[in-house]
Amino acid sequence: MTELPARPPTRATPSAPEHPARGSAPVVLGAPSALLIVGVVLVAANMRPVATSVGPVVHQISSSLRLSGATAGLLLTIPLLCFGAIAPLAPLLSRRLGIARTVALILSAIIAGLLLRVSGGVLMLFAGTALAAAGAACGNVLLPVVVRRSFAHRIGRMSSLYTTALVGGAALSAGATVPLAHLLGHSWRGGLAFWAAPAIVALVIWLPQLGRDSGQPAQLLRPARMREVTRDRITWHLTLFFAIQSWGFYATLAWLPSIFESHGISSTSAGLLLGLSGALAIPAALLVPTLAVRWPDQRALAAALTAVTLFGYGGLLLAPASAPVLWAVLIGLGQGSCFPLALTMIVLRSGSAQLTAGLSTHVQCLGYLLAAAGPLTIGALHDATGSWTASLIVLIVILAPQAVTGIGAGRNRILRVRAANAAD
Repeated sequence: MTELPARPPTRATPSAPEHPARGSAPVVLGAPSALLIVGVVLVAANMRPVATSVGPVVHQISSSLRLSGATAGLLLTIPLLCFGAIAPLAPLLSRRLGIARTVALILSAIIAGLLLRVSGGVLMLFAGTALAAAGAACGNVLLPVVVRRSFAHRIGRMSSLYTTALVGGAALSAGATVPLAHLLGHSWRGGLAFWAAPAIVALVIWLPQLGRDSGQPAQLLRPARMREVTRDRITWHLTLFFAIQSWGFYATLAWLPSIFESHGISSTSAGLLLGLSGALAIPAALLVPTLAVRWPDQRALAAALTAVTLFGYGGLLLAPASAPVLWAVLIGLGQGSCFPLALTMIVLRSGSAQLTAGLSTHVQCLGYLLAAAGPLTIGALHDATGSWTASLIVLIVILAPQAVTGIGAGRNRILRVRAANAAD
């Protein structure tokens, strides 16, 4: 049964048409098919292992390659920096090559990077990580575009599937890298090398889409001019909401086990609590996009999910050892829901694939660059104060602007960009 779209925006303004501009070749990935759906899900599942598989074995890597603490921290930060800095390249590539060919190139870069980083010493480790993260950065931007173009009448359902694959891939790679390293041997190299295998599978499944781009490559995707996208307030609401929730998420991913351990919880239990928090993002990613599409706007949803995160952090600050499972659950549900909500709102706030490309680029470029400071800031506060109290207070304080920008981004309206410029 076809999913009904949300009610028309109350303050809709002209936006680019869903079809390409007159005189340009159509941009098609073909009508939605089972193979395309599977392809999108598999592509999404391979966007996060480059970032989340390193953390569990970073101590082994540091010992093996004699990395300093600062160098190891840089290794963990590189993917986030690439997610932000490389994001603007995605629309340029898709305009020249077409969406399908660009996605194939992205997967190829991820495969090459994942294999390169385990093939030698420190230089190969960093070069491979940067290459794979660059590919994932472009994939982050283009996945919402694919959803908008090929699943316009099933945005909620496809957003649920691909965001679930994103967070599922992150949770699986974070939890399975160490066991895989033991199973496959070769220490940390075996565990990290494994993640090239699902990327290869995704590339094979995606290859049939290469014949479905039509027209001259240079005409396949013309994103809205960035200066036009940035003029609308909703762009900045979405960007800041995405940035703040990502800032908190990656800071929590880096330091939550250490916070629990500082209050007498064993390292094994602390790791399990982090895993529980991350696993809750999977059902959240399934449910939240569907709710977001069905509701007239997403203001109440953004505020409520931020409040859930607030209760989790508040409990962790005031009574960390009294109910650690509850705090981990609340943090996981709140943060794990805000990420798919932000991605879904990128699609809902843009009325065409051209606008989605421009908005997705802006939001994820600036958002991830700002989020990269999260783990470093929280770690520096702990080093300066000798406790996690100041760090948790900061994580709580930033939830206020997260709620404000989430409410602004959730308003039921469309990005205001002149139709003529949206297809330039």
